[in-house]
Amino acid sequence: MKFILGKKIEMSQIFKDDKVIPVTLLTAGPCFVTQIKEKDKDGYESLQIGFETLEPKKIKKPQKGKPYRFLRESRGKVEGYKVGDKIDVSLFQEGDKVKVSGITKGKGFQGAVKKWGFSGRNATHGVKHEHRTLGSVGTSGPEKVFKGRKMPGRMGGERKSYKNLEIVKIDPKNNLLIVKGAVPGRRGTLLEIKS
Repeated sequence: MKFILGKKIEMSQIFKDDKVIPVTLLTAGPCFVTQIKEKDKDGYESLQIGFETLEPKKIKKPQKGKPYRFLRESRGKVEGYKVGDKIDVSLFQEGDKVKVSGITKGKGFQGAVKKWGFSGRNATHGVKHEHRTLGSVGTSGPEKVFKGRKMPGRMGGERKSYKNLEIVKIDPKNNLLIVKGAVPGRRGTLLEIKS
């Protein structure tokens, strides 16, 4: 199992064989194994890792054994790891396909035109102050609005996973992973990177 935590730095581009490749720069690791869960003891197998060590004065009592800002776990077969092991970008190779998960950018309360791609109403024929409204939301039969109807509301700020992103370059010295394409979130978003 290849699993590491990282943060989004920024988007950029790389030139390869006279082609422009859009990439995202991620700082990944070093992470440390904090706990290994076993099937007979915990009911499932998983690996828990910690990222970004805290200063001693910032460690609260419940965190005494695990002084990390972020703790995440990944389910699956755990072999070859011990508590305290260091995990860094050398775990991956160029050309590997990875799944990157994180929280998307929050966009606040949005109307149905922006949130769901509705076309809005006509610009003519008696349509006044209604250009970006929903239109009809209910039916005349049951006379109610059904659950799941696409309506205005909060947009973004949800967990998303982007699969099959290719690792273009690795810089173990600076803990950098350069991934082809976009990943969720703003700069500084915590990301989970799995093979």
